[in-house]
Amino acid sequence: MRKAKPKKRIILPDPRYNDILITKFVNNLMSRGKKSIAFKIFYKAMDIISKKMEGENPVEVWKKALANVTPSVEVRSRRIGGATFQIPSEIRSSRKQSIGMKNLISYSRKRHEKSMGQKLAGEIVAAFKEEGAAFKKKEDTHRMAEANKAFSHFRF
Repeated sequence: MRKAKPKKRIILPDPRYNDILITKFVNNLMSRGKKSIAFKIFYKAMDIISKKMEGENPVEVWKKALANVTPSVEVRSRRIGGATFQIPSEIRSSRKQSIGMKNLISYSRKRHEKSMGQKLAGEIVAAFKEEGAAFKKKEDTHRMAEANKAFSHFRF
């Protein structure tokens, strides 16, 4: 490597729940630098979840949903002797978290509901129940890695 690794930025916890993971999620949810709007969307989704799921803590529901959509393996393309192989490999923890958040957000954006808060809440509840598009994406990723297990000796 030529350059030194960039320093990890300090992320402050969110104002309502005092959790750093929520701030990371909101940073991924944010578009065009509008963080206050992203926080409003997330908190609206949390309010909807608390109404939908009586007796459940909405932050715990969200964390469980995030854990359910977070993949542990992925496939990477590697060219060996003119053929391209899909090689399964473990993912480091920070990338796992990032992929899980991005999948949850992108599939909630594709849902057909009125507001983004409702879309996000719907996808979180679906992921909590181990269903929905984001959970299906994780299952497909794991299935792909399982199918290409024979090529794992090509790991680099």
